[in-house]
Amino acid sequence: MFYNPRLSKFLETYGIVLVVIVMMAVIALSRPEVFLTPQNLTNILKQNATLALVALGMFVVIVTAGIDLSVGSTMALSMVTLALASRMGLPWPVVLMVGPLVGIAVGVVNGVGLTWLKLPHPFIMTLGTLNAVRGIAYLVTDGAPISGLQDEVRYLGQAYYDLGIFAPPAGIPASLIVVAVCAIGLWFFLEKTSTGRHIYAIGGNPQAARVSGVNVDKVLVLVYVISGFMAGLGGLLLAGRTDSGFPNAGLMLELDAIAAVIIGGASFFGGRGTVLGVLAGVLIMGLLRNGLNINNVSSFWQMVLIGVVIIFAVWIDVIRRRASVRR
Repeated sequence: MFYNPRLSKFLETYGIVLVVIVMMAVIALSRPEVFLTPQNLTNILKQNATLALVALGMFVVIVTAGIDLSVGSTMALSMVTLALASRMGLPWPVVLMVGPLVGIAVGVVNGVGLTWLKLPHPFIMTLGTLNAVRGIAYLVTDGAPISGLQDEVRYLGQAYYDLGIFAPPAGIPASLIVVAVCAIGLWFFLEKTSTGRHIYAIGGNPQAARVSGVNVDKVLVLVYVISGFMAGLGGLLLAGRTDSGFPNAGLMLELDAIAAVIIGGASFFGGRGTVLGVLAGVLIMGLLRNGLNINNVSSFWQMVLIGVVIIFAVWIDVIRRRASVRR
């Protein structure tokens, strides 16, 4: 069989971007009068900004061959906490920091609990915090949403920059700028720092990383702190977009985040994946949902199709891993 190393490397790196381009072309051909409007494209970006942040945090965890099931609950707790802080009349800079700080706190609990308790897998620890954190979110709100945030708090979730090109309500969402800054920062951290390389090394072989001098427990705590921070920041964006904090936010979001990461080319087995791939995975899920919506496909069929896509993505990951082992 013909094998071109350069072509293989190109497809491995940018193949997921080609998938995004093909999907956009197919959807555009099906309903160009709806899909190609500036308002629709803006909505796709704005609606998936929260998922993008959570998926970036989940990606760092999955690179270590771990998983964080608590991200949806963490986002909900960050939302209701910052909404309570806003209602109390705290200064808006303080309110902006509340959500991410709550996420960091949950991340510390996950990381320290996993490493100090020597639990066999992060699934157990984060499944526990998924329930505990969600319960706390319901307790502090009595199950009711909290609305009426300060204008400055709503800004990141609602604002956009039209740049004189698009007519309202289209443009570049402020939330997209937040995602871009976080993605660039995470890329630099993973690719250009020793700690970032240690994260990949732990995912590849934790025992070898430990023997080579990597403080595995310390790095794992940092990984879950990053995931919690991203979930808290995602909560800030969603609270701003909806002008409220509600305790049932983020239900099943952890599964969407995992799906986006795996679709984007990361491996459940750890040690593999890119930030660009994660963003492409998020966009694929967003485009899939948007394309199905504008073509009036039932939400039940959407669940079926997304499930099939997830299974297919994991199957490709397994095949890819087998091929790399044979080399």
